[in-house]
Amino acid sequence: MTDRGSHGTGPHSSRHRGACDTQDISPRAIDLGAFRDPALARELIERIASVVGDRELNLMEVCGTHTMSIGRYGFRSIMPPGLHLLSGPGCPVCVTANRDIDHVIALAKLDGIVIATFGDMMRVPGSTSSLAAQKAAGHDVRIVYSPLDAVRLAQDNPGLDVIFVGVGFETTTPTIAATILDAAARGLANFSVMSAHKMTPPALRAIADDPETRIDGFILPGHVSTITGLAPYRFLVDEFSIPGVVTGFEPVDILESILLLAEMARGGKPAIENAYRRGVNAEGNPVARAMVDRVFETCDATWRGLGTLPSSGLAIRDEYARFDARRRFDVEIEPTQEQRGCRCGDVLRGAIAPTSCPLFGRACTPEHPIGPCMVSSEGSCAAYFRYRA
Repeated sequence: MTDRGSHGTGPHSSRHRGACDTQDISPRAIDLGAFRDPALARELIERIASVVGDRELNLMEVCGTHTMSIGRYGFRSIMPPGLHLLSGPGCPVCVTANRDIDHVIALAKLDGIVIATFGDMMRVPGSTSSLAAQKAAGHDVRIVYSPLDAVRLAQDNPGLDVIFVGVGFETTTPTIAATILDAAARGLANFSVMSAHKMTPPALRAIADDPETRIDGFILPGHVSTITGLAPYRFLVDEFSIPGVVTGFEPVDILESILLLAEMARGGKPAIENAYRRGVNAEGNPVARAMVDRVFETCDATWRGLGTLPSSGLAIRDEYARFDARRRFDVEIEPTQEQRGCRCGDVLRGAIAPTSCPLFGRACTPEHPIGPCMVSSEGSCAAYFRYRA
């Protein structure tokens, strides 16, 4: 595994090292100007075209923030004709299975229950309802901006049971683990978490092994990698000979990752590269991972579009079972139904572009979403609709 920090045209090269390559990676210490440099962006675009030529390449980004950035900067429209940027399962709200959403909705219907959730989850449709619909029906569903807000809500309302909806990837889980430990330290008996957390590498494995999709390289998630480091992606090279580049979210970040992937695809020498050294180191954050391991254990999880993937989810350990809403509350969950005509699952595995869904932009819009990919701020369909990418 390599960390190519000296690529000739990227902001980590010697010509840009003074502005960007620094040991102090606090936000104030980073000069983002080089990562938004139009001249450098044009140079990278030209080099991408030169390297790709008339080849066909499928590159997949697996981070919702990358999806939004690619749409915002119009990169799909300026790539060589044979280079296709595919959106993957990078939106945690989008990959949450209908069964899990139905479970949360069933919990919301219980007396004395407060559902605390991030805003993205409110309008995600389950089989026949949504949390927004349950709130409109008079059930207590509240938007919070931090899981610690839910803990304070429980502490301030001892007569209510507060359930926080835990949805997210490796970036989010340390915070949820810390929240559960905080609730335990406070001795709260009326706080719990409905865990629908998932881990990124098993999804990448499923896509790499999918005979219906051909991926020539992965634009790997920057935020997730701050926690995981680079090692969990090594299997892509060892088992599938597919390269990957961890990168940031500015224009030059993304273009540099595309160029690196194109060069590795042309040279037949796949590797896992780190083009986001100002935010990610090879080891990730072992302290955060240790906290997650203390509270959670791996379990099988069902992903929208990918099905049930072994050891891809996180369940709360027995030691903290009193904070596990799945165990504490026995509810009847309605039979799962998928939204008729919605192809969000195919979008998430890169089988189709959002515009290939017959509902896109017609029956399904951000104002009236049919599937979660149009609901979430990180959803592929929402990005395509907003930027017409």
